[in-house]
Amino acid sequence: MKRFLLQLLTIWKQKLKIYVIAAWIGAGMGIFLLAPSYDYISSRERNADPLSSIEFVITQFTEVMTGQSNQNNLILFYAEIGAILGLLSLGFYQMLHKRLLDLDALKTELDKDLPSIIRQGEGPLLEFKSSLRWDMQEERINRALETVVMKTLAGFFNSAIGGTLLIGIRDDGEILGLEKDYQTLKKPNQDGFEQTLMTAISTNLGADLCPYVHVLFHVVDRKDVCRVIISPSIRPVFLNQGNTPKFFVRTGGGTRDLNIQEALEYVAGRWKNYRST
Repeated sequence: MKRFLLQLLTIWKQKLKIYVIAAWIGAGMGIFLLAPSYDYISSRERNADPLSSIEFVITQFTEVMTGQSNQNNLILFYAEIGAILGLLSLGFYQMLHKRLLDLDALKTELDKDLPSIIRQGEGPLLEFKSSLRWDMQEERINRALETVVMKTLAGFFNSAIGGTLLIGIRDDGEILGLEKDYQTLKKPNQDGFEQTLMTAISTNLGADLCPYVHVLFHVVDRKDVCRVIISPSIRPVFLNQGNTPKFFVRTGGGTRDLNIQEALEYVAGRWKNYRST
């Protein structure tokens, strides 16, 4: 626990350092770019016929650096504006950068063909399920199977890189298809299956997670297979089991629930800025 807190503190220090640097860069731009630009434009409007823009900026820079400027309050104002703009730019960049990384990861996953994925076998990023609700052994509908699927999806949501679930594939990689599942639906086709899956995710895990789910269908050996690609969630995802919220993560080729202490430590490391409501 102590080691974990030290690592967390180190990460926060590094992050704070980046934000301080961004603020200083923004303040510098405010002083040496925004302020001279404003003064230059004001001089032109007053027909003061100032020096060229480059010479004007150099003159202003020299006055600030030598302490000869008589507009210290105005310079401080521009420094504050620049610092705020620097921090906002950093936050905007981080948001776009994360989104681009997520899109690149999704594109990489989409570029893979299904047979090659199946040959990989189950692992931290991949799991097979025979069906969504049809029990192959008992030859009947088994709603508990939906909960098993939700458990796997919750584990992928909570991981840092997401994962892929293939429905219609046995653990050993044999293709079973979705025909049995289709027979249990009001709309016995791919659209009905996708609607049922997304409704289960919305009901059991949260409607806000649906944008992080990408559902594809493949036909292999004349059998339908559903490919569910999960992007990492922006919040911790819990699954209620017996009115008790459970927190699942991927470990190796499986999914397991964490106890309270493990879950708190995992959430603190995975979502550093998360605050429950």
